[in-house]
Amino acid sequence: MATRRTLTVVAVASLLVAAAAGLWWGKGSRDAPRLMPAADQNVLLITIDTLRADALGSYGGRAATPNLDRLAAEGIRYTFAHAHAVVTLPSHATIMTGRYPFEHGVRDNAGFRLPDSADTLAEMAKRAGLATGAFVGAFPLDRQFGLAQGFDVYEDVGGREAPEGDFAFTERRAEQVVASARQWIDKQDGKWLAWVHVFDPHASYAPPPPFDAQYRGNEYAGEVAYVDHALAPLLEAARRGPRPSTIIVTADHGEGLGEHGELTHGAFAYESTLHVPLIVAQVGAQVGARGRPQAVISDAPARHVDIVPTIADLLQFDAPAGLPGATLRVEATGDPRTSYFEAMTPMLKRGWAPLSGVLAGREKYIDLPLEELYDLGADPGEEHNLVAKTSDRARALAAELRGFSATLPGKAQGETTDVRERLKALGYVSGSAPRKAKYTEDDDPKRLIDVDRLMMDGIDLHRRGRTPEAMDAYRRVIARRPDMGLAYRRLAYLQWKIGAVSDAIATLRAALEKTGPDIDIEIKLGTYLAETGAEAAAIPILEKVTSADPANAEALNALGIAYARAERSAEALRTFNRALEANPRDVFAHENIGTVYLQQRNAPAAREAFLRALDNDPASSRAHAGLGVIAQQQQQPGEAITHWRRAVALDRTNYDALFNLASELAVAGRHAEARPYALQFVQTAPAAFYARDIEQFRRYLSGAR
Repeated sequence: MATRRTLTVVAVASLLVAAAAGLWWGKGSRDAPRLMPAADQNVLLITIDTLRADALGSYGGRAATPNLDRLAAEGIRYTFAHAHAVVTLPSHATIMTGRYPFEHGVRDNAGFRLPDSADTLAEMAKRAGLATGAFVGAFPLDRQFGLAQGFDVYEDVGGREAPEGDFAFTERRAEQVVASARQWIDKQDGKWLAWVHVFDPHASYAPPPPFDAQYRGNEYAGEVAYVDHALAPLLEAARRGPRPSTIIVTADHGEGLGEHGELTHGAFAYESTLHVPLIVAQVGAQVGARGRPQAVISDAPARHVDIVPTIADLLQFDAPAGLPGATLRVEATGDPRTSYFEAMTPMLKRGWAPLSGVLAGREKYIDLPLEELYDLGADPGEEHNLVAKTSDRARALAAELRGFSATLPGKAQGETTDVRERLKALGYVSGSAPRKAKYTEDDDPKRLIDVDRLMMDGIDLHRRGRTPEAMDAYRRVIARRPDMGLAYRRLAYLQWKIGAVSDAIATLRAALEKTGPDIDIEIKLGTYLAETGAEAAAIPILEKVTSADPANAEALNALGIAYARAERSAEALRTFNRALEANPRDVFAHENIGTVYLQQRNAPAAREAFLRALDNDPASSRAHAGLGVIAQQQQQPGEAITHWRRAVALDRTNYDALFNLASELAVAGRHAEARPYALQFVQTAPAAFYARDIEQFRRYLSGAR
């Protein structure tokens, strides 16, 4: 049986918790905050992804959160805290810099980087003599997005845990993140700043035992309860430390959970996603000498931009000049501070109207083609739009919004294949949508939330193996919004995966007819053409894209593959190396270089490339597959089988490795081991690409002993 080798392309407690929680928080005072500045103290910043302001027990939530409730009882619980963005990366960039999204420049999870010129909290802390460590739970905060600046240790997720379209989460559980953070903290002799990010409450909601059973029917609350349980050892470590620690707990944003028609987050900026919890407490050595702290509940406005000034004030180091926030150590006086917020993902990825707004006291103004104004004091659920009744206030707040001089996002940069796949696995969209000179009421997200739900339905149906229904969902989106390129791309991807190759290519061609030039669609079209042997058609398309966007790593990888399939190996290698110049961690480029060298029978160079891929991504299935081919060529079947087993374990859709593994075991006479892999190949490999191999294994299975 022939060995296959291919290039890769981008492709706890009871539910009845309120009474118990009240033991911690029910008797808090509403006195002014009491926080003590001291240079010799630690900082523990905990960000909980997708945590609604009303999710914790101390905020009246249904989840049992005794550990965070205890922390609230030891410090200050802010009831009116807000983010400035409703997706992960921009919100964390604000938390880490103290600047609004339009100031630091990170406007979405894909296509943006925090620039090296940004002065981050970690860099400030290092200048003040603190050791700095970051421990993050999911890929949207990978070091390549710029948040690692100033951290001595930045432990991100690393690796690719899901191939394109698998939609399995590229995250790690909170307990793993906490274990890494505690290990680092335990090694510190001096003062430190630790940032710990946990991702578990993010969709899709799947709490581990026993929280899955305890919160059946409210899995989101189960994830929140699990996170509270996982954080307990970290909070105790801070309390037992040899010096005091300031602990700050907040969320990057909330979760819609169906309110205003939004299932998750990113489309709107209603309180369900913009309002966040915020707890600030000082614990540990010397703090107890002040007596048992009394919980303080603060109704004063608090914002993410206030976090950096607060930490700088408490640790007595200088924050950068011109920050829009203020320390929370001193209760604000005078007129309410106006705060900016935005939701730019719908504009950037779907061509919808951009959303921005301001909070002034309890008034909230949202600038969209269909303006909105709410009195959050009287209407916290934002059910009564006051624009028509109080147009003068709407005009005044619109003027305040213009006073921020917030520009729209610049052009999003192209992402690597790895980034695009992993963000897609988390339900985030990459790519870009054409900009409009003017957005109308038909572009208002409120008019299009049904489209958002259909897109989410498509993801959910695909995850559950109901691919035909998922494709129907995307067809309905296209019928509703013929200019929405993302729907075409997702439909084409699913068509490709089921082997409807010509349909996938036709869908992409139709998309270009409807939307006009679109780099993301052109890349996908060129990729599919190259994969089907139409290199002559693919190469001009991809050369045009890389000429227009020379640093687009996905386009460079696709073009390199097209060159390789056309037996233009030198051009292929030069193109893959261009991708590495843009991003030296581009695992796909390393894998593709290794495959070209394999085709040239240059085993040493191929091995070096595959090992570089594994250095950057220990979970690279394709690198293990390539090393298996090298081992087989060098008459080392045992090593080949080991690599192919690992490749298949890492990615069940690596059909070439699966074919090679079953074949090698069969040749070795190890039929009991070979048969399950051969059967898996027959049952799962797409016939459009592997018909001959499937038939070969069928004959083997029917005749094997």
